Amino acid sequence: MQHFASDNYAGICPEALAALIEANNSGHEPAYGDDSWTQGVCDRIRDLFQTDCEVFFVFNGTAANSLALASLCQSYHSVICHELAHIETDECGGPEFFSGGSKLLTAPGVDGKLTPDAIEAIVTRRADIHYPKPKVVTLTQSTEVGTVYSVEEIRAIAAIAKRRHLKVHMDGARFANAVASLNVHPSEITWRAGVDVLCFGGTKNGLPVGEAVIFFDKALAVDFAYRLKQAGQLASKMRFISAPWLGLLNNDVWLRNARHANAMAQLMAERLEGIEGVKVMFKPQGNAVFAELPPQVAQALRNQGWKFYQFIGSGGCRFMCAWDTLPETVEQFTAEIRALCAAH
Repeated sequence: MQHFASDNYAGICPEALAALIEANNSGHEPAYGDDSWTQGVCDRIRDLFQTDCEVFFVFNGTAANSLALASLCQSYHSVICHELAHIETDECGGPEFFSGGSKLLTAPGVDGKLTPDAIEAIVTRRADIHYPKPKVVTLTQSTEVGTVYSVEEIRAIAAIAKRRHLKVHMDGARFANAVASLNVHPSEITWRAGVDVLCFGGTKNGLPVGEAVIFFDKALAVDFAYRLKQAGQLASKMRFISAPWLGLLNNDVWLRNARHANAMAQLMAERLEGIEGVKVMFKPQGNAVFAELPPQVAQALRNQGWKFYQFIGSGGCRFMCAWDTLPETVEQFTAEIRALCAAH
């Protein structure tokens, strides 16, 4: 049974698994990232983004975001983020812990997005020594409510960030879904738009484990390898984290997977529209659908074995589609919602 609780529920996509097996069958390789697979994937990522950049691999998104932000901040600095940002709601204080205390300053925003005005308001709120000095703006792409920052929105945010001497970090746990939604080159919503550091998510897009931390401003990556080691994120057999990336990157499998997940979310939203008692809360642009369901209907779905989350911050139920979500699963799920709503 497929579920909609998280795109983490999905397994490894065939191409990533094949690359993993090939790396395992290639014999002995140097440890700690000095292997040929890791070097090859780093070069492949540089080719993908069409720029020279520093690339590191970590086990999960919490480590990627927390360590990347820690590299941009001192303990007396602050990070500006949306009030629903994953680093604020779901990282268990990781960014604050690894930075030694950098404070997260949150701002509201329609559709889960920060705006230049919101950033300006926080930066200019206070400038005295008793207040944590703003140092970084972080964007979640795609957002925690399934929307996507456009190229123009990212450029506008980066412009105010540069004017206020702030670095720009992007939490790209679902970066592939954003690129697929916008149909732009990945560089257009990263370094060309003013992003300094990207945490490029792979796990939610078909990898077994592993995220890439990409420093477009290479000067910011000084000593980052030491941070990884100290945080327990330096894999001894690094090739088993990096090699599956080749399966995603070759032949643009990463984009194919993301387009499919996005399409399944669109299908779900279309099927939910018009069901009495159901309201789609945000226009789905990535692979997430947020919908308000009658409480008894949501409980009945769970009683039937379906798994999904109720989100306090945004309200409603979140339904995540993955690279392997079947159209038949979406049709069955939404048909059951329609039947339950009619019965209640």
